[in-house]
Amino acid sequence: MISTFQAILLGIVEGLTEFLPISSTAHLIVTEYLLNIKPSDYLNFYTVFIQLGAISAVCLLYFKRLTTNIILYKYIIISFIPAVIFGVLLDDFLESLFQGYWFIAFSWIIGGFILIFIDSWIKKTNESNNTIEDITSIQSLKIGLFQCLAMIPGVSRSGASIIGGRIVGLNHKNAVEYSFLLGVPTILGASAKKMLDYKSNLAEFLVGENLLMLSLSFIISLIVALITIRFMVNIVNKYGFKYFGYYRICIGITLAFFLWWN
Repeated sequence: MISTFQAILLGIVEGLTEFLPISSTAHLIVTEYLLNIKPSDYLNFYTVFIQLGAISAVCLLYFKRLTTNIILYKYIIISFIPAVIFGVLLDDFLESLFQGYWFIAFSWIIGGFILIFIDSWIKKTNESNNTIEDITSIQSLKIGLFQCLAMIPGVSRSGASIIGGRIVGLNHKNAVEYSFLLGVPTILGASAKKMLDYKSNLAEFLVGENLLMLSLSFIISLIVALITIRFMVNIVNKYGFKYFGYYRICIGITLAFFLWWN
């Protein structure tokens, strides 16, 4: 059972981290560990379900763009296809292969160095000023393939897709916004898969106190994500990704020290 305090905190963590390149799932897993929430099927379902709250913020903030610019759907669908294929074939395998808090710490640190140096690497390539509407089908497919790296625990979905966007030529703002939009079908798909995995338990998960805690985290993650998305676009436009890289390295080292000490 998840308490009201734990539900509030998990909602805040999800809303803060879903769209930052720091891995929301890893933050939720570590937060659950620190809160001493016992692993269970309900917790696994909970961790995925509350991401729907955060992704709803994208639908609200980009509603006009999503309803007036149909060409976006072509590229988003193409980018989403690799996640469907590899999600069905490899997701459970990767979760079992790369698991544990030590791996998350290692992944945070490695990802941090990549974020610190990604902008200097991109400057050595042919960066363009493409808008999202101007990318090609091949470029959108490449972004989708990068996003699949997030199936490895500790690798950020938003971070992987943003890096993919930067590599194919999108500037900071467009790479970030494409990552937001791509997150809609990706997280919806992951949630649908999790519901199918636990369909025999839904009657238990979606009633009474369990449903109340899910709803509380959902609403809080939505509100926090609305603020975070604005923050993310502004800070990346000004400073790039290096500060997120520094954060990942610091929190990765902190987690490693905590695990070693205990």
